[in-house]
Amino acid sequence: MDIDKIRAETPGVSRVVHLNNCGAGLMPQPVLDAVIEHLRQEAEIGGYEAEDAAAGALANTYGALSRLLNCRPAEIAVVENATVAWDMAFYGLPLAPGDVVLTAVSEYASNYIAYLQRAKRDGIEIRVVPNDAHGQTDVAALAEMIDARVKLISITHAPTNGGLINPAAAIGRVARAAGVPYLLDACQSAGQLPLDVEAIGCDMLTATGRKFLRGPRGTGFLYVRASMLERLEPPFLDLHAAVWQSPEHYEMRPDARRFENWENYVAGKIGLGVAVDYALDIGLEAIAARVQGLAGDLRARMAALPGVTVQDLGQEKSGIISFSAGTAPPAQVKAAMAAAGINISTSSAHSTMQDMHHRGITMMNRMGLHYYNTEAELERFMDCLRTIPV
Repeated sequence: MDIDKIRAETPGVSRVVHLNNCGAGLMPQPVLDAVIEHLRQEAEIGGYEAEDAAAGALANTYGALSRLLNCRPAEIAVVENATVAWDMAFYGLPLAPGDVVLTAVSEYASNYIAYLQRAKRDGIEIRVVPNDAHGQTDVAALAEMIDARVKLISITHAPTNGGLINPAAAIGRVARAAGVPYLLDACQSAGQLPLDVEAIGCDMLTATGRKFLRGPRGTGFLYVRASMLERLEPPFLDLHAAVWQSPEHYEMRPDARRFENWENYVAGKIGLGVAVDYALDIGLEAIAARVQGLAGDLRARMAALPGVTVQDLGQEKSGIISFSAGTAPPAQVKAAMAAAGINISTSSAHSTMQDMHHRGITMMNRMGLHYYNTEAELERFMDCLRTIPV
């Protein structure tokens, strides 16, 4: 991995130490150029005309995503963001009163709110799979909880905080053996970990472009296994997702693009494809090794500081580090870092309520390292952390 070249292609690193890739990664220059060039085309020749001219670049996005996930382009939908992608899958799955959804302790708020809405509206039941001794989803407990009423296993791969990576492939083996559909939220893992839907065994996967893939904001994608496609009913349809065949009849598209709609962020979709190609050119195995290496080293150094508590769980950990600096309010820590030119964030119990209530945490700081970060940048972070009264 040529870090010097990568950083030369990342304009933001000359301005900030960006350790908030779990919020949004810094776009590399090729992605920025692709988005700006298409917007310029829209301004100069018209939006629809520019989209027609970009047919090859748009097709590339589906091809790039299929290579990223080891699936077919027809199994991919590109939508506005990861939440829309996830909602299309979850709300598209028919669930009746008494049906059960199994989920994780570390499940993300947007997903859990959707479970609660369908529990209220459709009468489904939510069951939370306990954690194992490492703080990740207990696969053995999951297997024991499956019965005839379980109609979906829905798990967040790399939670928004807490640092862990849930055992997605082991969960997939349980789901396949039981014949239960499996929805994986890969919002924080896409771009920092290899994702092979065949190896994982998920039927649906959702993610965003803006985080570790380093794509534009306003982009997300949904994978739906071909054999699962007819089991889902898109929550809404338009003339892109379906064709109005007669006054009283329509037919949905035969592929996953039935979950898209006509009007979309074309420049962003093109930029997403460039971002995925950029990650694939570097290699997801290499990216994962560097991210986890940097994060593992930094966790050890942070834990050695008096008053600093690293709040991460899991047997395998991601590039997301959650921590508390003694009694210093997380917002104050974030502000101190910002004053030093370092981007981190905060994360509250409203994001992962089950997990944080269980651990007695109201709010903590959060950061997400990426492959373009350097040891020198992490030392700047450590220098700043040492100055914060704990």
